[in-house]
Amino acid sequence: MSTEAASQAHVVDVDGLSVSGGDATPLVRDISFRLAPGERLALIGESGSGKSLTSFALTGLLPAGLTSSGSVLLDGVQVVGARERDLVPLRGRIASTVFQEPLTALDPLMRLGAQVAEPLRRHLGLRGGSLRRAVIDALVEVGLPEPERIARAYSWEISGGQRQRVAIAAALACRPRLLIADEPTTALDVTVQAEVLALLERLVAERGMALLFVSHDLAVVSRMAQRALVLRAGRIVEEGPIAQLLTAPRDRYTAELVRSARELDAALEVS
Repeated sequence: MSTEAASQAHVVDVDGLSVSGGDATPLVRDISFRLAPGERLALIGESGSGKSLTSFALTGLLPAGLTSSGSVLLDGVQVVGARERDLVPLRGRIASTVFQEPLTALDPLMRLGAQVAEPLRRHLGLRGGSLRRAVIDALVEVGLPEPERIARAYSWEISGGQRQRVAIAAALACRPRLLIADEPTTALDVTVQAEVLALLERLVAERGMALLFVSHDLAVVSRMAQRALVLRAGRIVEEGPIAQLLTAPRDRYTAELVRSARELDAALEVS
């Protein structure tokens, strides 16, 4: 397969990605990976390791004051250095993100149905009855009861688990090829967390999407991903299949993450 054909086979192709702020020290340094449809990759590491910044850079959503370098090909389109108007068509249609806190991701002044409708209108050109049916179908697919009522509601009128399901519905409404899930269950209680993870697993499998799952929780990562990149201080320190990283980590930092996770699990079992 030619280099060009191989690049097109991947939903995202990251090569030497770095993210920098105002000073000379990069916050993310020389990150490289590829994801094809159906593949599930995790970014793991402690807070401040560069996981979220890496994921934000894939769709050009870095916070103000930060810039990226290197190469990020999203469905063959170069994201690094691209104009905003060239990136907007990719967000929601090629790649979508589910964020950690749906209460801040959703607009509290806008009805939930309208927020699910927005990408359907922008990317697929749906209007009128077709748009309304697509919104209800999207809410039904994520398991929300009374979808018509949810569509009329505001984010502050429903529970946290329901808000995250609405956010997932909006992210997946246009059937993107890549789903970026950035700590999507951290703000939820254990029961709701399990339900949302099961929902994401099902939808990713049914649609054959690529999944980039960002988390510090190794138990969740082992469930959601096939392989992982371990980040520390903005660098990849280890990568490989999840089972290998959990049972035979090569890097001392990875081994410490695994040990801490096991100690936490043991403490929770005792309590």
